[in-house]
Amino acid sequence: MHFLFNQLAFVRKLTLKEAEGIDEETSLVVPAGFSNNIKWNLGHIYLVQERFAFYFTGDEWVMPDAFNGWFGRGTKPEDWTGKLPETDELRALLEQQTERIIQQTAHRLPHPLDEPFTTSTGLTLSSVEEMLTYSLHHEGLHSETIKSIKRVL
Repeated sequence: MHFLFNQLAFVRKLTLKEAEGIDEETSLVVPAGFSNNIKWNLGHIYLVQERFAFYFTGDEWVMPDAFNGWFGRGTKPEDWTGKLPETDELRALLEQQTERIIQQTAHRLPHPLDEPFTTSTGLTLSSVEEMLTYSLHHEGLHSETIKSIKRVL
């Protein structure tokens, strides 16, 4: 297996470990000094990974309705409306995601994207492999935020 997939699985394992034992009530708390909660971070990790692995490559992606409005860039819990997914549902989606990524992208990691994507920090990504590699950084940031929120709580 390509080293990148081992790293994706490893980082996801760490994220899921941070999310262990978080009940629904705790997942919704936004501590002072934070702009989002644990639930938002879990949903955001899923959404961005799905976009990086599938959306930008034109593949079929698994995106429940309203996820972009809840967990997309610039969203925040105070603006949420509708029935949110349970934290257990988010964990299940995250658990299944890495295997789908491996199955659907293993044969085309070096393939160029039809249109390069530039991140909010100015890095331009041009291939599936670059998208997935950058997603490791992204997930690590949000996994550490979850860890920090847990420490504060």
